[in-house]
Amino acid sequence: MEKRVIKSLILEKQNEILNIELVERPLELEETANYVFVGLRRAGKSYLLYQHIQTLIKTKQASIEDILYINFEDERISSVKVEELNLFIESYNEMFDGKPIIYLDEIQNVDGWEKFARRLADSKYRVFITGSNAKMLSKEMHTTLGGRFIAKEVFPFSFSEYLTFHQITLDRNWEYGNIRLQVVKSFHDYFYFGGFAESFPLKDKRSWLNSLYQKILLGDVISRNDIRNENAIKVLVKKLAESVMQPSSLARIKNIIDSTGTTISRNTLVDYLQLLEDAYLVFGISNYSDKLSDKETFKKRYFFDNGLLNNFLFDPETKLLENIVAITLKKHYGDELFFYNKNIEVDFFMPGEKRAIQVSYSIADDATRQREIKALIKLSEVYATKKMEIITWDEESTIQENDKTIEIIPVWKWLASFLLP
Repeated sequence: MEKRVIKSLILEKQNEILNIELVERPLELEETANYVFVGLRRAGKSYLLYQHIQTLIKTKQASIEDILYINFEDERISSVKVEELNLFIESYNEMFDGKPIIYLDEIQNVDGWEKFARRLADSKYRVFITGSNAKMLSKEMHTTLGGRFIAKEVFPFSFSEYLTFHQITLDRNWEYGNIRLQVVKSFHDYFYFGGFAESFPLKDKRSWLNSLYQKILLGDVISRNDIRNENAIKVLVKKLAESVMQPSSLARIKNIIDSTGTTISRNTLVDYLQLLEDAYLVFGISNYSDKLSDKETFKKRYFFDNGLLNNFLFDPETKLLENIVAITLKKHYGDELFFYNKNIEVDFFMPGEKRAIQVSYSIADDATRQREIKALIKLSEVYATKKMEIITWDEESTIQENDKTIEIIPVWKWLASFLLP
């Protein structure tokens, strides 16, 4: 690794960061803490680092010369070894005075990076790291980093961020004015093509999303983990997409895959599911009523972005509707998000908030309406609930039943509400 190349990269990145135009995303950071940003590829981790740097410069907390930013997916340093990482510090010190603020983008590509990051933190550098693999949040990682970093998960743009990107500003009474039409119109693209900011200006979003999916599956999952049975994991992803909304046991998933002529062992299935979750392609939620031993084997699984899920679906609206609600709840509730299935099924249950949600494209049919209401009422008789909702495509009302209030709300309004204080 030549210092000449490293110095060129440092200057190149400094110039790029100064000139890039950004739409600010919500970002609250401790002033002196080190961070690990993890999440789905292209979700905006680097974007947030750029935003943080520009904020430091605007507020005069730093100058651009204080910034040492390295993108480890740059082909010019793709072969770097862990023992060479200190060359970046040495090269910076030969160019500038003072101690840099260090940004290490996609550093998981370098085996053994954790000890280097820990040494930087121990040496009182301020360090920001990004990665596209949840293993960076693992127990072993926290042990190596020794509590010196705060982990922060990054999701694709929420609908409220999507509106901000398109310069649509909501006030408290937005739903009663002309802006409501803009929100509904904007929601259509967001619903089908998801929250990847790079895709927003594109006409052919589907091709971009398919290319991203191939990069995640082939690069972040198959190649990185040396998977030989590529067909099995491709079939697995397809079947997970088709099974969104349906609670599935490991045995059921295995039988579905086996029925396609692609055999897979139970242990391999467990490994593959974990790899897909580690790459932030899919996530699972457990049944709140299950015994602890069953919570890991019987789950509902969703995709981290509607655009990626939509790649696999025909007549996708019902699945996309529940998936987009799942993403939003996952972002806000994390591991405290469940579904409930014991004699009745409730799509989402947040016991800590005493909140229950059903998702139904339409409840105009009386049988569907009564089924959804009955499930929420039954759950409230087992676990006290403070808030119950039915999220629909475009229906809105309030139901009073058995001294309980159930709010029926359109999905676009429900999502936009996360923008308001």
